[in-house]
Amino acid sequence: MDISALVRTRTRHPEAIAEAAARRVRRPLLNDAGRLMIVAADHPARGALGVGDRTFAMANRAELLERLCLALSRPGVDGVLATADILDDLLLLGALDGKVVMGSMNRGGLQGASFELDDRFTGHRAQDIERLRFDAGKLLLRIDYDDPGSLTTLESTARAIDDMAARRLPLFVEPFISRRTDEGRLSNDLSAEAVIKSIAISSGLGGTSAYTWLKLPVTENPDDMARVMETSTLPAVLLGGEVGDDRDGAYEKWRGALQLPTVRGLVVGRSLLYPPDGDVAAAVDTAVGLL
Repeated sequence: MDISALVRTRTRHPEAIAEAAARRVRRPLLNDAGRLMIVAADHPARGALGVGDRTFAMANRAELLERLCLALSRPGVDGVLATADILDDLLLLGALDGKVVMGSMNRGGLQGASFELDDRFTGHRAQDIERLRFDAGKLLLRIDYDDPGSLTTLESTARAIDDMAARRLPLFVEPFISRRTDEGRLSNDLSAEAVIKSIAISSGLGGTSAYTWLKLPVTENPDDMARVMETSTLPAVLLGGEVGDDRDGAYEKWRGALQLPTVRGLVVGRSLLYPPDGDVAAAVDTAVGLL
């Protein structure tokens, strides 16, 4: 990874990013099998740099870009979800031709901040995604009934859905029912009841749901997923989250949920880019095999 070359281009020819976006070869959102496999790398913009016990694992940009380029080169990987800085680098590296490109829209809910639930839209706007010829957007919607910041995020989410739908661009909404622990740390509730409620709330946002997708976790009890996914007819993808050491268990959870009629694919980040054994290609290939 020639970081010096990237910095030189950014310094002398910043217009090269827009030019690379303009000539990027595009493709349909879904592959021929109607499935979607996306690698996610939008965590750093929320200050979420840790993987397992490595607090700053994602802080080395050259290493992250190398891992992303490797993941994107593997057969069956359809595209990437990231913020502008990372997507701009990947455009300059020529890694996004023939790939689905998803822009991350709200990153203002910084990990551990007192305002974490007031998740402002500090990333891609709908007009940016359209201008750069990207293929979709994604936003995070965490709802804490005890935090007024969630209402701001709900309203902003509805308007983002409207803005994307007006441009006929898909928007992937990642909803959670969340609450703070006694120590003040934000925790997502993965019980069936909480995930059902989050789906019902997020599915009804905006003036139309025509271009809305859901990005959902597998519930604590994977056997609950069938009834959970009955809550909405919106197409959905599964999110990966941190897998830890029990990769086989996580893969089995994903495998079962992928058989449900509304589930169309996977969006997985750190568990594929930073697997415990360091073998990115093998982790990605295993995830692709689940589809």
